[in-house]
Amino acid sequence: MADRPYILLSCGISIDGYLDNASSKRLLLSNDADLERVDSVRAASDAILVGARTVRQDNPRLLVRSRACREERTSRGLPASPAKVTVTAGARLDPEARFFATGDSDKLVYCARPAYDEARRRLGGVATVVDGGPRVRMRALVEDLHARGMRRLMVEGGGTIHTQFLTAGLADELHLVVAPFFVGDSRAPRFVEDGRFPWNKDRRATLANVQRMGDVVLLRYALSDRYED
Repeated sequence: MADRPYILLSCGISIDGYLDNASSKRLLLSNDADLERVDSVRAASDAILVGARTVRQDNPRLLVRSRACREERTSRGLPASPAKVTVTAGARLDPEARFFATGDSDKLVYCARPAYDEARRRLGGVATVVDGGPRVRMRALVEDLHARGMRRLMVEGGGTIHTQFLTAGLADELHLVVAPFFVGDSRAPRFVEDGRFPWNKDRRATLANVQRMGDVVLLRYALSDRYED
């Protein structure tokens, strides 16, 4: 039996590979059809993971929006939305952020040990704070999620988190949605940061499916032999 969940990375980018722009206003890369698709992927997951920077900058709810999907989950004895997971090195998270304040599912914060006491003080009333060791490692994190019964994990970013999962060879599937415009600003965050990735010019990733949804396109990559078509 695998010692980690099935891991699906989900991301929207511009044609030139940016996750966002460099302003304080969030850049919308998706459209209604893709948002509906993402909602169904969320509903099929046991947990959704984002980095602390995403929690601070985007203030996401990470909830399943579709009433039918929520009801299907609750009919199986599950919370209406998956558990929420974040990772932090410094515990600079607002306990009133929508990540913590919305939904009836579990919230887990994996925190680097130097900031663990502060994280417990700030967030212990709204989340389960987990000691992630001197530095939170994604493999140890997903093994801990597996031990907690999480069998399907959706990772929604940002770039640092995607980089850590990909360079560690932990991703089974990648959903990459490309929006039909350029950002053209090197100050903006990119899909991934520098790193040594398992897929390169000598080992190409497998493109499993391409789907057009209005003016965006979804590229599905199979990144492990666990890929579920």
